[in-house]
Amino acid sequence: MNKKKLAGLILGTLALGAILPQHNVAAAKERPQTVVMTDGEVDDMDSFLRFLLYTNDVDVKGIIYTSSMWHYSGDGKGTLFESNMDWIKKYHPGKHTDLRWCGTDWITEYIEKYRSVYPKLSQHDKDYLAPDKLQSLVKVGNIDFEGEMAKDTEGSRWIEQLLLSADKTPIHFETWGGSNTFARALKSIEDKYKGTAQWASIYKQVSQKAILYNIMNQDETYKNYIAINWPDIKVAFNELQFVSIAYAWPKVAPPSQKKYFGGEWMQKNILKGAIGGSYMTYGDGHKLAGDPEDKFGSLEFAQKAGYQKYDLISEGDSPSYLYLIDNGLRSAENFSYGGWSGRLSPSRAVPNLWEDNIASYDYNPETGKKDRFYSQTRWIKDFQNDFAARVDWTMKDYQEANHAPKVEIVEGLNQQVKPGQKITLHANVSDPDGDKTNCCWYVYEEAGTYGAAVQISAKGTEASLVVPQNIGSGETIHVICEVTDNGQIPLTRYARIILTAEGESEL
Repeated sequence: MNKKKLAGLILGTLALGAILPQHNVAAAKERPQTVVMTDGEVDDMDSFLRFLLYTNDVDVKGIIYTSSMWHYSGDGKGTLFESNMDWIKKYHPGKHTDLRWCGTDWITEYIEKYRSVYPKLSQHDKDYLAPDKLQSLVKVGNIDFEGEMAKDTEGSRWIEQLLLSADKTPIHFETWGGSNTFARALKSIEDKYKGTAQWASIYKQVSQKAILYNIMNQDETYKNYIAINWPDIKVAFNELQFVSIAYAWPKVAPPSQKKYFGGEWMQKNILKGAIGGSYMTYGDGHKLAGDPEDKFGSLEFAQKAGYQKYDLISEGDSPSYLYLIDNGLRSAENFSYGGWSGRLSPSRAVPNLWEDNIASYDYNPETGKKDRFYSQTRWIKDFQNDFAARVDWTMKDYQEANHAPKVEIVEGLNQQVKPGQKITLHANVSDPDGDKTNCCWYVYEEAGTYGAAVQISAKGTEASLVVPQNIGSGETIHVICEVTDNGQIPLTRYARIILTAEGESEL
């Protein structure tokens, strides 16, 4: 009998509470700490809905409203403001008292949606954050105007507290809007401690603890304050690669991947239940009251712009957290490794800055060229199927839904190798639902530092390669073992093996 059917029969005779713990028994997993900072628009809201379904994979430390060059609330006094960002002035010329502000209630409204599905989600992973705890982490930061960082706010004080706490675990700050609330927290720390005997140790602690992921630079606070006064903070600057999952995705997504953003697939797999049913798409009839530029829900507007009903609008902020998901690609270890958020490379001009420069381009086999976007668009099918499975989790009991396979490498994920050495790798693969799995091996050439093609031969769960004779000491080769199950929504997990060259040739 099929395992899923058998589980259903058991549920008919046993109390649900008696068997649920069996699904949740697992060693405690290390989850990266993160803080979301959002300016609020259709793009942010859709990114947030996906984020809610991954709160089991990250340790959420804060969710903070902030402003940006696109959105600000105004100070309530009628003060006029003109953008400092020259290129944005063509979109919003002149002075404004406020700009496209959607308020400070929408996060709470979505957390209430999350509350309604929390009992189901908890069946699939006990690490989903309790709704009340999630709500307690919502704070209002610096929202009055673009780049405003002159005053302390609830949000900036919360960030300051996190950075000064005794826990030295890194915190990933996701900048979906401007970085001004984060900058205000840093400024408050500087004002209190610079010039004191504690300053050197506090500066070091904050610089080692904070990791800032900027989706564009949506105000000037990074350039004018953070980069100057806190140059040792690690910063990711995703200037354009995020377009892979943003408004202009039809122009950059490979033909093989486009259907996973298309209306037919989205309607079938995403737009259902309390969470997925709140997700906004082209031509679906939605209208954000606070944003007069949100015309995406109009079917007429969508079709004139070349989109079909229910096509993806944008989730341009999701790359700021997709790299944190523990899917086996190890992308949280180094921005240059690549994964569901794409791949960034060190800046040649600015220390501690990673960006989507030419070194981050991957070879796109569908065009035969290096592609600025392919380091993210290559994963669209995988992360969209994963999203779809989690939407199912909001509506289905454990035994009715699909869960990702697991893969471990017998020889370990980090290996020291020598030129000319033959390396053989073995994968232990399992699936929590008893599904069949398919194992695929390849070398992720751009992620390694060797910088040339390496041939790999593979059959099933075994693969082998010969380390090139001309590899330099310290150079790396990244091998990916990709495992996909045959569930109704196929799910994929990976193992990344990093081979690092040392010593002289074995020949």
